[in-house]
Amino acid sequence: MLTETPPAVRRRPTWLPGARTQHVPRRHVLSRVNAVAVLLLAVDVGALAVGLVAAPTPPAALTAPISAATPPAALATPVAAAAPPAVWAAATAAAFLGVRAASRLYRRRLTLSWLHDLPRSAGTAMTAFALLTCAALVTGQDEATTRSVQWTVLVAAAAGEPVRLAVFAFGRWCRRRLDRCDRTIVVGAGKVGVDLAGTMARHPEFGLRPVGFVDAEPSLDPADLPMELLTGDLSAAITRLRVGTVVLAFSHARESPVVDAAIAAHRLGCTVLVVPRMYELYQDGPDIERVCSYPLIRLSTAPTTRPSWWVKRALDAVLAAVALVVLAPVIGLCALAVLVESGRPVIFRQVRVGMDDRTFLLYKIRSVRPGAVDDSQSRWSVAGDARVGPVGRFLRRTSLDELPQLWNILRGDMSVVGPRPERPGFVRQFSSIHELYWARHRVPTGLTGLAQVHGLRGDTSIAERARYDNYYIANWSLWLDLKIVVLTVGELLFRRSR
Repeated sequence: MLTETPPAVRRRPTWLPGARTQHVPRRHVLSRVNAVAVLLLAVDVGALAVGLVAAPTPPAALTAPISAATPPAALATPVAAAAPPAVWAAATAAAFLGVRAASRLYRRRLTLSWLHDLPRSAGTAMTAFALLTCAALVTGQDEATTRSVQWTVLVAAAAGEPVRLAVFAFGRWCRRRLDRCDRTIVVGAGKVGVDLAGTMARHPEFGLRPVGFVDAEPSLDPADLPMELLTGDLSAAITRLRVGTVVLAFSHARESPVVDAAIAAHRLGCTVLVVPRMYELYQDGPDIERVCSYPLIRLSTAPTTRPSWWVKRALDAVLAAVALVVLAPVIGLCALAVLVESGRPVIFRQVRVGMDDRTFLLYKIRSVRPGAVDDSQSRWSVAGDARVGPVGRFLRRTSLDELPQLWNILRGDMSVVGPRPERPGFVRQFSSIHELYWARHRVPTGLTGLAQVHGLRGDTSIAERARYDNYYIANWSLWLDLKIVVLTVGELLFRRSR
């Protein structure tokens, strides 16, 4: 039995993504490459090379000449050897470029202004200067090496700024003259949305070219809109019009469909910008873009499009492979116990829904005795089921029945951390009942998840699980994954009633 009484099925506007059970196409990886960001990185690499050449070369080693007149005490005194120049050149490059990348100098941006970017650029140069100076002092480098590193940073910063100015001017010229702009859909055909779209059209230097509006309840007559009012599926419109950016302006529609629109755009790899409420009071900040006087909050990109996601997948594969080898005796003993208690089959296979609504076969150690009728796809919980014997209860209580899912992780069906996978029938039911349940499938499902470490396992609130899962996706990082793994270990070792 479910713990919640299903409310009436919610009806969604027709412009929202309707075919959620289909594969979601994504933009080609090259379409996400920003030319200005690449040029700015190239400028810094070139400026760094100039700094390395122009800076005074430190000595390869610091040694004092030895003669017959050299006192014995001087011979016994150790002399610190300077690190080879190549080592400090690599350290300088890593610190200079790393600090600037961490400060998001190579980010996608709407405003191409050298003056707007200058304080951040100067701050990163000062930070790199300080870090390298401290490193030289701590490692006991000689004065010549320290001064060479410092000059490299200063020359690189000074040489790069005039070229950065030219890059920003070139970028604005390309946007105005060559129409190098992102095709943009504005969600919200009210006064703010129409004014913002007009501002984008008049100022192409911001890199946004509006191609249409989406609004279930437009406050203006569609004939009075400066661009087409798009109808039908939003995902189809994004693909058909080759849209790269979606701007969420004010709409008379309820908030939840607008959130759905943002998630649909994310799944397609689009940039999502939001006009905040009371935007007149917003100050500039790290995630605030500007189109003339309109502040736009840039939402973070979908987790699966970030380079750190590749690190997550590599760690998943390594951890799953190692765990399968190390835990093979444990899995074997569990399988033997099931075989003795209730016979074959030992491994239980069940269809589950994964990323982008694709189905896969999930593997578990069977904890329920086979019955005459297979109700595994329709029965929600086996709590209190007489078919669960002592071995099955032990396996479920300790979560040892989940260990074969390491094979799913190794295959790429699942991840170590992510929303827990569910059966297709329940996915359809919960998606029609609970807000944003369908949005959980933007990332691979996991062996453990944020909802599970907060006690939401078994017969618990589906709506609350969906909120935790969507929070996890919106705030994903490698650190959050590590935190969930640590909390999962704590749950297994010190599980208590909540």
